Amino acid sequence: MNKNYIIRQETEKDYKAVENLTREAFWNVYKEGCDEHYLVHVMRGHEDFIPELALVLEVDGEIIGNVMYMKSMLKDAQGNEKQILSFGPVCVHPNYQRLGYSRILLEHSFEIAKDLGFDAIAIFGDPANYVARGFRSSHRYHVCLEGDVYPAALLVKQLKENALDGRTWYYHESPAFEAMTEEGLAQFEAQFPPKEKAWTPNQEIFYIQSHSTIR
Repeated sequence: MNKNYIIRQETEKDYKAVENLTREAFWNVYKEGCDEHYLVHVMRGHEDFIPELALVLEVDGEIIGNVMYMKSMLKDAQGNEKQILSFGPVCVHPNYQRLGYSRILLEHSFEIAKDLGFDAIAIFGDPANYVARGFRSSHRYHVCLEGDVYPAALLVKQLKENALDGRTWYYHESPAFEAMTEEGLAQFEAQFPPKEKAWTPNQEIFYIQSHSTIR
């Protein structure tokens, strides 16, 4: 790892570089092509977006990693609400992966999130990538989807001890994701140089993980 790095808040001048980075990092990983760069674009214009937690990591002046956060919500059976965080996409350029930059970026973002007053994070992700960062199965915190469904990929991290008090909470992600459309993706993707879409075995692994539940 090159220790000559900085982590700072994203600015408007970084938008295209971050979108290109996200596209490079996710292309053909979870689907043929990707839509994470489009999600980045959509998130920035939504009221749930948190600019203070839109972070980039630079090495020698080049943006090689980024993470973004949105507000999301937990609701209990009585309708009580608790605002929490969700992050994603989080990415590191393929040339810099497996060097520890993602860990540094996430742990830096956790400290900012705590300073902003948030006490819990819920994400959909591969447990192998996030358990070491303090995430646990949502089942352990009684956080689920409506219908008492516990996706295997739904992970939760407490930023403050006992932030979740043991009651059943129903997770609701930001409505920003509803703004994503296939037509919008096609129009946005047309702004980038062509890249070949391809199937990879990891896409089937992702399909299995993302459709699995804990009973």
